[in-house]
Amino acid sequence: VVESDKADMDVESYADGYLAVVTVGESQSAAVGAPVGYLAKTKEGIAAVQSAVAGGGGKVAAVASAPPPASAAPAAAAVAASPAPVIVNDGRVAASGYAKTLAKEQGIDLRTVTPSRPDSYITSKDLASGSATATAAVAAYVPAAGVINASPMAKKLAAENNLDVTTIKGSGNFGRVMPDDVLRAAGKLAPVAAPTPAVVTPAAPVAAAPAATVKGAAKTEEVLDGVKPMDGMQKAVAKNMEKTLGVPIFRVSREIVTDNFDALYAALKPKGVTVSAMLAKAVAEVLKKHPIINAAYVEGGIKYSKDVNVAMAVAIDGGLITPTIIKAQDQDLFSISRKWKELVEKAKTKKLTPAEYSSGTFTISNLGMFGVQQFDAILPPGTGSILAIAASTPKVVQLKNGHFGVQKSMTVTITCDHRHIYGADAAEFLKDLADLLENQTQSLTMG
Repeated sequence: VVESDKADMDVESYADGYLAVVTVGESQSAAVGAPVGYLAKTKEGIAAVQSAVAGGGGKVAAVASAPPPASAAPAAAAVAASPAPVIVNDGRVAASGYAKTLAKEQGIDLRTVTPSRPDSYITSKDLASGSATATAAVAAYVPAAGVINASPMAKKLAAENNLDVTTIKGSGNFGRVMPDDVLRAAGKLAPVAAPTPAVVTPAAPVAAAPAATVKGAAKTEEVLDGVKPMDGMQKAVAKNMEKTLGVPIFRVSREIVTDNFDALYAALKPKGVTVSAMLAKAVAEVLKKHPIINAAYVEGGIKYSKDVNVAMAVAIDGGLITPTIIKAQDQDLFSISRKWKELVEKAKTKKLTPAEYSSGTFTISNLGMFGVQQFDAILPPGTGSILAIAASTPKVVQLKNGHFGVQKSMTVTITCDHRHIYGADAAEFLKDLADLLENQTQSLTMG
């Protein structure tokens, strides 16, 4: 597992072999493209690779690519001797979505499935005949000598739980051991076939209570003291914050009435729409009228962007990250909402790709859910603006008819790079944003 400043990525080797030398240890850093270890094709070649690396690495590639010994041939021959599935369609395969899903889960090559329909369209019913082929293919797979048929995360979990990953039955393609398989073997995940009554037993709460008490007690007694090293994400956040010190900024605030916005959210919430999605959509619509707010300063020029990529700050375990809705100006509200939920889940598991967290052209930081009345956000490097959104709270105000009444409103504050954005630009942006949220909220549901 390789940890970047924002994500943890499973990186698999493209070659089979034995790990002979580790050049970058756990928690150490390496430049992009630098080797983190060297493989030997055979067990006997490990010493040669180690010697080559110790001597300067000039012959490492040649040693690492040495052909495997004859002892590996029987296993390879066994695989080659297995009867290959008969391909009945070597052209474009047409199949239902459910059939494709089942085929992927069962390791069935759809090209080997004979369709029952006259139009050659494969359905889930046709996979019954292909199941035997898939089973035979799984049984025929024999990993090369020294290769452990398990995902990197499964290997890591097995080591953490003191389990031999080679003894665990895999549920992945070709019997590959997956993370859930290890968790089940460690007793940390319920077996797939376990009946519900067996899981929910009268004794379960009693047995679980002491463990929960101990955990709670341990957490309460933990006292932090001294220097604790930062992880990669925390270091990246700190570095980015320092970069902003050299940028001349200014801030403009405005109060926006949210009664109509809140009413629309109440109507759309049952359909899965989130406040974050509504804010992203609103900002994207207004930014189309104010391209300078969506632009960034570069040495001697202004970098405009035809796309509105709205990044929204999310606090996760150990740091802060800004998942980005790319081309928000071309997406409808419901698409943005679905995409945002997907991005948040990926952010929590550190599975965001670089494009999904580093391509923002405009950033939103929303602390309204914490009851914050007003705050200023720090401008992210490489962007021109960030919008800080506070809580929406009820206030007694004088209405247009002269009477007093209660309105809900929130304070928004935009921080801008003063090298290319001026006060009037920011004020006009906030004026149009307020007009949309106060008087044209229904437009958020259109296109």
